[in-house]
Amino acid sequence: MGTPTDTLVARARFLLPVDPAPGTPPRIEDGYLLATSGILDEVGPWTGESASRIIPRIEAGEVRVLGGGSSAEGPVPLLPGILLPGFVKAHGHDHESPIIGVARDEQLTDWLDHAVNPFTAFLNEKRKELDAVFGCSPNLVVCRKARLDDLGYGITTTLVHHCNHNKYHADEIAAANREAGTRMFLAVGSQDRHYDPRILDTVDDAVARLDRYADAFGEEKRFSILPGPDQLFSNGPDLLKAQKEWAGRRGTLIHIHSSEEPRTTEWFRDTYGQTPVEYADSIGFLDDRTMLAHQVNSTDRDLEIIRDRGAMVVHNPLANTILGSGMPPVKRMLDLGIPLAVSTDGSGSADNQNMIAAARLAAQYQKAALRDASVLPAGELLPLVTSVPASMLGIRAGALRPGFDADFIVVDTRPANMTPTRLDNCLENLIWAANGSEIRYVVAAGQVLVDDYRHVVLPEDEIKDAVQDLSERFQKSRAGTEEIRASGVRDLSNEEKRS
Repeated sequence: MGTPTDTLVARARFLLPVDPAPGTPPRIEDGYLLATSGILDEVGPWTGESASRIIPRIEAGEVRVLGGGSSAEGPVPLLPGILLPGFVKAHGHDHESPIIGVARDEQLTDWLDHAVNPFTAFLNEKRKELDAVFGCSPNLVVCRKARLDDLGYGITTTLVHHCNHNKYHADEIAAANREAGTRMFLAVGSQDRHYDPRILDTVDDAVARLDRYADAFGEEKRFSILPGPDQLFSNGPDLLKAQKEWAGRRGTLIHIHSSEEPRTTEWFRDTYGQTPVEYADSIGFLDDRTMLAHQVNSTDRDLEIIRDRGAMVVHNPLANTILGSGMPPVKRMLDLGIPLAVSTDGSGSADNQNMIAAARLAAQYQKAALRDASVLPAGELLPLVTSVPASMLGIRAGALRPGFDADFIVVDTRPANMTPTRLDNCLENLIWAANGSEIRYVVAAGQVLVDDYRHVVLPEDEIKDAVQDLSERFQKSRAGTEEIRASGVRDLSNEEKRS
């Protein structure tokens, strides 16, 4: 036997390429893929011809087999599942996992003040003590848990938006991504008005931070830096223009929260005489390299501007419903030709990173609101969490086709909720019947990260124990702590807000 190489074969009862290469069916029964050095070489039906070519290479030790094999199963076992691209999460916040369940049943701004801002401040203010307890930065503890969460739900690429106190901790974010083997886009936050005074930036501060991170991580594989100003509400025109210029000069996207919370959006319009989108457009911020997260509360004119400028929208239905922010007119956006992806937001607001649940809720809400069951069928939903966000991010992922990255998952069809699954309903069952816990295998860049539900590269128990400890320490620290209420419109007078 030879030494196993970096060539990997995977075979499953069903294969969904999502965006198939010409000549490849959209649904394949008994499908396989072959990848070398993290790139897909072959995708299609498993036939006698493919078996005659690949099995001798397996026997020679030249090809690894996902799921192993036995004499009963043959060299390439037919996994009872659905083989499809790994999910691409286009908006999230890696620092929120330890605050799941904190400050529930509150509007977005109250939740930020009662959960996110106190927790991120706690990590900073208790850093010396926490470093000693965990033997590393507490931010690294949090970021490792976020990678565990993503992999458990089949996410192989993520855009993480790190604002507030987290914008100072790119080292820990990069380290966690490196360990996990995922791909990450880090949108580095900024704020210079209407927010917690401890974290306000100058233009020079924000640009220097971007330069420092881009220089530090410019050679890192599967890790990219881009500007991520927190929100239009909290970033003045000079700061936004400077970061947009940085993105243009460096050839990156720019990512920002927009029109998420209804009261804040209404206040902005009343105070400044324009919507957040009109404001962004007036300073030349919007174009086809701009990603707007949420865009829940929109006017007709807002949608026309977004369409005309070619800007992209990332819809986060789990967080938008839980926090009472509302839901954007997704079907209208799609009908207008606005590029739109579905994501989860952070775990604190969405409660999990279940991309299947996010896609399902996006469709269910639109079907009910429009009283039209034909809206957003499964075949239109799956690309919104795979190929569409991959295209937005400019990566060759989100689809199974030769030349694309070998980022893929296998969803188990053995559980009762997935039975029966046939070729004609495998896509529909994935969207409507799966609960998100059936992700049996996860592969990124050809590396097996989750093998038969077992995390291969991350020490799951160690990470969970550390986060449990950190969460309990945070909860105890909250007693008697002075609350800083500076993330919503109710906390500032109009005079302060105009500054």
